[in-house]
This record gives sequence, structure tokens and C-alpha cells, in this order.
Amino acid sequence: MKLSVIIPVYNESKTIKEIVERVKAVDIEKEIIVVDDFSTDGTRDILKGIKDISLVLHDKNKGKGAAIRSGIRQVAGDYVIIQDADLEYNPEEYLKLVDTAKKTNSPVVYGSRFSGDRKSMSLSHTVGNKLLTLMTNFLYGSGVTDMETCYKLIKADVLKTMNIKADRFDFEPEVTAKILKKGIKIVEVPISYKGRKWTEGKKITWRDGVAALYTLFKYRFKD
Repeated sequence: MKLSVIIPVYNESKTIKEIVERVKAVDIEKEIIVVDDFSTDGTRDILKGIKDISLVLHDKNKGKGAAIRSGIRQVAGDYVIIQDADLEYNPEEYLKLVDTAKKTNSPVVYGSRFSGDRKSMSLSHTVGNKLLTLMTNFLYGSGVTDMETCYKLIKADVLKTMNIKADRFDFEPEVTAKILKKGIKIVEVPISYKGRKWTEGKKITWRDGVAALYTLFKYRFKD
């Protein structure tokens, strides 16, 4: 199984080199696709000096979802996973998701932070994540514990059939909604998580939570 790792990045000069090296160190056949969403803090210069990655450069800032969509067009692996460019998630845990996909023959495996070792997630983000997951289960009849997780392992041919339209952080609810509407069961495994603070560069806000909620309702009733 070949894994395609898509890393959308915007202004992560402090962490981008380390996260790429940690992804490279995972003992699995893979390709690394980094999409720089028009960084202005030197991230792009750092990326140009890193070997053994496929680098996509946006000519303007378009948002995380748009960066992921650019990455999907480059995918040549069997499964796809998204890796945030910070250090909140541990790439070594790809192996848990891939192993579960092999054992269960599942096209979709999510890494759940709420059934794993979760550290430093703020109260507002905890409540927001749980509310969005609750609404996902209510609207789509699912039983997931962490809809907003970054670690979504998805079979490439399944992901490529989806007409993903998200430009920002609404990628997570949109792809989840479209997976569930296809009748695909989402298998979950526990993962660890170490959240960062606003002062460390965290970008998602309450406005993105409202957009995610709107996205869940929207795709319940349209394609």
C-alpha cells in the first residue's frame, strides 16, 4: 500500500522542516505532497530546499481546503491522509490507521483524538469539536467520535470521486458528509494530540466552527 501524504501549509516556517522530516521517518511506502498556500514568512524558501517532496505553490492565499484540493490532483498513492504543518499530530500514528484499513478492508479510517491521549486542547475547541461531531451523527446517522480530526485516511479512488468544493477549514465537514452519504462506514482508531495555542500560530476560529456547522447542514440536503 502506498500512502499519499498531503501537507497544506501557510506561514509555518517554525515547524515545516521538522514535520516534513517526521513524515519522512515513518516506515511506510509514501509520497509527500506539500502545498504552500502563498506563505509570506519564509516557509516557501525553506520548502524549496527540502528534497524528496512534491511541491505545489499557490500564486495567492486560497485557504486550507483549496490547498488540499490542489494536493489531491497530484495523488498517485492508494490511500490519502492530510498532515497539518504544525506539530499537533504525530505522523508515526499513520501506521495505526493503515494497519486498521488493511485488517478491516475499510476505505476510510479516522484517527480520533477523543478516544486517545489528548493534551492541551482548549475548552472552546473541545466543546466546538464535540458539538460538530454530535451534529454530524444526528444529521447523517453515524457514530463517529471526532469528525474534525485532521487524520482522515481515505482510499484515493474514493476521494477522487468526490467533488470537494471547500476552500477553508470546511474541508473536514464536507468530506465527512460526502463519505457518509455514499454509505461508507467510518472506522476509528485512537490517536494522540497535542494542541497549540493562539500565540503559537493556531489559525482556526469560532467563525470556522459556524462555517462547519453550515456545511454539515448544506450537504445533508444537496450534493
